[in-house]
Amino acid sequence: MATKLHYFIIYKPYKVLSQFSDEDGNPGLGSLYQLPKDVYPVGRLDLDSEGLLLLTNDKKLNHRLLNPQFAHTRTYWVEVEGLPTRESMEKLEKGVDIKVGGKIHHTAPAKVRRIDSPGLAERDPPVNRVKHPITNWLEICLGEGKNRQVRKMTACVGHPTLRLVRVAIESLGLAPLQPGEITQISQKALYGKLKLK
Repeated sequence: MATKLHYFIIYKPYKVLSQFSDEDGNPGLGSLYQLPKDVYPVGRLDLDSEGLLLLTNDKKLNHRLLNPQFAHTRTYWVEVEGLPTRESMEKLEKGVDIKVGGKIHHTAPAKVRRIDSPGLAERDPPVNRVKHPITNWLEICLGEGKNRQVRKMTACVGHPTLRLVRVAIESLGLAPLQPGEITQISQKALYGKLKLK
């Protein structure tokens, strides 16, 4: 009997793990959602990152999204410390050297632009505005997803990341979900938005 395939999109909140079990006092996805036992996250978002996370039991989708040979554009809204110059944004676009697994990795070309504050729901707890009075938002589009890549990239050009929200993978968007919300999507709609056949 064929396995029934399930596809869910969630807005992973800040300080929630991209796994079902709790760990080190931090809640996992199992604390928020009751889902079929064979569903799992595709990829991950760090504990202190927020936004779009896919959950499925479709092994083919997992392979196509995580294998580096199938590049998929991921879009992030990133609140950084300070005011990035055109020069620092061009560095991010051309690629910078970051450490991944103890080795130097030169990041692939990215699309970077400054955006107005996107009007997201306030994070809980919020960014400390006393400690970080001057912040700006960037939209960063990447075709790769190394561990903590965006944070390492912005730190490399002198603008540490204060808040990081993944808002899209290809044309699959996070809106209109709010932190903690979940929605189910059909395979056809999902594969279309991810440009998969």
